[in-house]
Amino acid sequence: MSRRVLLVEDDARVRRVMRMALEDEGFEILEAGDGEQCLGRVKETAPDVVLLDVMLPDRDGFSVCRAIRKGSDVPVIMVTARTDSHDIVAGLESGADDYVTKPLVAKELAARIRALLRRTEPIHGQPPRHATAGDLVVGLDDGVVTRAGERVDLTRTEYRLLCELALAEGRICTREHLLDRVWGYDYFGDSRIVDVHVRRLRLKVETDPATPRHVVTVRGLGYRLGS
Repeated sequence: MSRRVLLVEDDARVRRVMRMALEDEGFEILEAGDGEQCLGRVKETAPDVVLLDVMLPDRDGFSVCRAIRKGSDVPVIMVTARTDSHDIVAGLESGADDYVTKPLVAKELAARIRALLRRTEPIHGQPPRHATAGDLVVGLDDGVVTRAGERVDLTRTEYRLLCELALAEGRICTREHLLDRVWGYDYFGDSRIVDVHVRRLRLKVETDPATPRHVVTVRGLGYRLGS
């Protein structure tokens, strides 16, 4: 069954070209021309992934992404015409799972979408496993994370990131390893995406994100799960 991609782009000509290219790659394409349409489509159609342009006529993609995150953990890929670090980080901080820059290359974009979908699919067919780090309990198969007995709501990408750290059992995970394992690509990846998601993850699993105990930085090397 083809996966549904919600394409959010205000330029009808660009939207038509992207639609045809992604349909050729086997995706079912839903469309929205502005932020409010996007939010309505997410609620009504439950797409598998949202391809969200930063520049929209009614509101920017950052605010749209934050609004999506209030009620959905659907994977979001931000699309930006600028490679400025501020825009990229702002998109990730707003809750996006990944980003791509224009001009878009259909094959690369399709690969990014497929990689993201693979990493956000639930794991079935094996007994439940758990990892603990102090008061943090990570369900490695069921998507459930608790801290001090209280459930922690994570996006699918944040959950996968935490699982990779837990599976390493205290060993250091380099940014390159996390980029490959969580996002499913390396040669066109950017380690900034790892750092931003680590910051977002700490806001949810740490009592004091400024002094993290669970998601620990190993300077110059990467991250590991602490006690």
